[in-house]
Amino acid sequence: MERVFLLGSKMTSKEKAHEYIKEMLNFPDYYGRNLDALWDLLISCSNKTSIYLLNEEELYKDLGEYGKSIVEVFREAADLNDNIQFYNI
Repeated sequence: MERVFLLGSKMTSKEKAHEYIKEMLNFPDYYGRNLDALWDLLISCSNKTSIYLLNEEELYKDLGEYGKSIVEVFREAADLNDNIQFYNI
């Protein structure tokens, strides 16, 4: 099982957040860098992956509602795809 640790403090803008997520989750170059693309890749993930979000409050401080939307995408994808586990610690 792969473990990925995401730091909320690294996601200071929408663009930086998606670039960081792409890098940390080893998404392909065609990743669209938006919430729909994030959803599509998470829901179709066939590798067992645990994703840990640290410094969640920093994500909300910098991105507000968009930060909350990112977290919701991770949570909902984890609910629907047994290969994804999501923890905010």
